[in-house]
Amino acid sequence: MSQILQTGQIIQAKNSGATCQVKNLLGAGTQGEVYKVDQNNSEIALKWYFPQWINQDPGQKQRLEKAISSGAPNDKFLWPIDLAEAPDVDGYGYIMRLREPQFKSIIDLMKRRVEPTFRNLATAGFELVDSYYQLHAKGLCYRDISFGNVFFDPDSGEVRICDNDNVDEDGKPGAVDGTPRFMAPEIVRGEALPSTQTDLFSLAILLFYMLFTHHPLEGAKEQEIHCFDLPAMTKLYGTEPVFIFDPEDDSNRPVPGEQDNPLAFWPIYPQFLKDLFTKAFTEGIRDPQNGRVRETEWRSAMIKLRDSIIYCPHCGAENFYDVHVLKQQRKLNPCWSCDKELQVPPRIRIGKSVVMLNYDTKLFSHHIDDQKKYDFSTPIAEVTRHPTKPNLWGLKNLSEEKWVVTTADNSVKEVEQGRSTTLAVGTKINFGKDQGEIRT
Repeated sequence: MSQILQTGQIIQAKNSGATCQVKNLLGAGTQGEVYKVDQNNSEIALKWYFPQWINQDPGQKQRLEKAISSGAPNDKFLWPIDLAEAPDVDGYGYIMRLREPQFKSIIDLMKRRVEPTFRNLATAGFELVDSYYQLHAKGLCYRDISFGNVFFDPDSGEVRICDNDNVDEDGKPGAVDGTPRFMAPEIVRGEALPSTQTDLFSLAILLFYMLFTHHPLEGAKEQEIHCFDLPAMTKLYGTEPVFIFDPEDDSNRPVPGEQDNPLAFWPIYPQFLKDLFTKAFTEGIRDPQNGRVRETEWRSAMIKLRDSIIYCPHCGAENFYDVHVLKQQRKLNPCWSCDKELQVPPRIRIGKSVVMLNYDTKLFSHHIDDQKKYDFSTPIAEVTRHPTKPNLWGLKNLSEEKWVVTTADNSVKEVEQGRSTTLAVGTKINFGKDQGEIRT
């Protein structure tokens, strides 16, 4: 099929009046085609709708106008900026920022074309749930959280969310109900419309895919299906969904040799994260209104996951500090990569949070000031090695505040910006807003 717009074609931005020139086609989907266009020597993106989609979704233009007027929830969304028209082509489209080339799809992750660290996966998870929280806080519903709408930078964890033209008021009828495998069971059964509650279920599936590279409901029951038709999908995802690690129902466990990814990854992650996923796909299925995991819970979990990372001293692989395992067996499980014993580095407890003090750990305002939750813009401290004593490690003050440090023998000293205090057991650091204690 030939593309709608041609290279060199001039497009007019409706509100700003700016002209854009089509450079090349980037891709096409169910609703339309996406092009790279030039506007005043800057490259941006243009989505142009198929005529049949415009007829199918008459409310599309009104939604876009509302989105353009209200603005993006945050800068992670490739949000509609302006409507676009062409003098010699029927229909319309909208202009948005161009996705940068370093951002890859979750499908790239699933196919192992990219292999991010656990830290960057946790960061991506945090940015996603925080972004959807900002969207939901505006009374909006995304409607179609899935593989195709989310991209991340595997080297940093930063995310981009696209296809925001389906966003609408919470619970309002629309042309899109979601993507198969991601829709909440009540939508699959035809009992509900997309809403923030169903978004939460889709978000949990997306997070599970990212961390376990598998679908949370596809276990033995999926392997038994010989014809994956609509009735089979309705049963698996709608009428009889069972979490593959449901603690009270083992009928849908992953099949070894066929579904190995979740079997390999599930033991690696700490219990607090597994508990959240268990809640999302047990209570969250039985009781959509009260059992779904909220974005605030996911945000805290993703930051805690990142703060729990420790490195294997033998092979360098990322592992996780799991206090649940430590209490049960007095030591952590061996390294998942080399199967050798893990050594726990010093850690700092600040309020209810625990941060592992690895060689590359940084603390942020988020860690020491409840008024600056989720502020990771500038580090306020970092673990550093002594310049002349390589076996001596300390915590360096990068903030503008003077720390007051009390050692285990109750001696007190001040640590100015640029100076460090030794990572010694029992050392207490008053950061100004909060206090931390170093432990091993």
